[in-house]
Amino acid sequence: MGPGHPERPDRLRAIERELEAEAFQILTRAEAPRAPVEALRRVHPQSYLSALEEAQPREGYAALDSDTVMCTKTLEAIWRAAGGAVAAVDRVMRGDADTAFVAARPPGHHAGARNPMGFCFVNNVAVAARHAQAAHGAERVAIVDFDVHHGNGTQDIFWSDGSVLFCSTHQAPFYPGTGGYNETGEHDTIVNAPLRAGSTGDVFQEALLERVLPRLRDFSPDLILISAGFDAHERDPLGGLRFTEEDFSEATKRLMDVAHRKCGGRIVSLLEGGYDLEGLGRSVAAHVRALMGA
Repeated sequence: MGPGHPERPDRLRAIERELEAEAFQILTRAEAPRAPVEALRRVHPQSYLSALEEAQPREGYAALDSDTVMCTKTLEAIWRAAGGAVAAVDRVMRGDADTAFVAARPPGHHAGARNPMGFCFVNNVAVAARHAQAAHGAERVAIVDFDVHHGNGTQDIFWSDGSVLFCSTHQAPFYPGTGGYNETGEHDTIVNAPLRAGSTGDVFQEALLERVLPRLRDFSPDLILISAGFDAHERDPLGGLRFTEEDFSEATKRLMDVAHRKCGGRIVSLLEGGYDLEGLGRSVAAHVRALMGA
């Protein structure tokens, strides 16, 4: 997105370095394919997808808003980030893998059906949820978002859909200004747990135990998707929460427990935020170890 932008290629390089450790060599790794157009259209109208294609510059950069920028290769990254989400759902729903983590950028949870926002162009987790329903017959899909920023795009997309549960822990008041307790959706399937700036991991775990996990268990999803943002880490320059990598590990283990009880252990996790390279790398490693059951 340009020099000095926090959403930068070094984020994936930091993750790759951490996942080169011996403990992760047993993982099956695959390059993300381009998303099928029909998978994208289940969330985003063709007019919006065409507008993205038209907005990509032939050289240099094109700003779609104050902090969401395209370069000459952005579309390929967008299609592959969503494609990785689709491919991961396929593997987990078919039983080829128990869990999957998609290390891709750009992130997606701020993107609405018809608008980019906050570094996001296509809502990858929404594409994953719709694909699980359309291609694999999932009747109920749960999304848990622990990014420091509220996933307003995801909430908007599923606001009127009782077949998708969206649960979010996030800093508030904070960007993008949504995610209050009173935002519950038309079918009471939106669950927000806003956290004050400076909140530490024990507050995060309490929010999970009291607000998120009970609703997740009651919903009995066929698949759990995670919008895995790691910008709630205490080192992150964009957030004000004080989590550590151990907090992300513990949260993942709690979600794994629900998944084993309710949906055969099926979890697909998608990278969202996380902008301090050291904190991001360590947090992803802890998250993936928990997904591996290690």
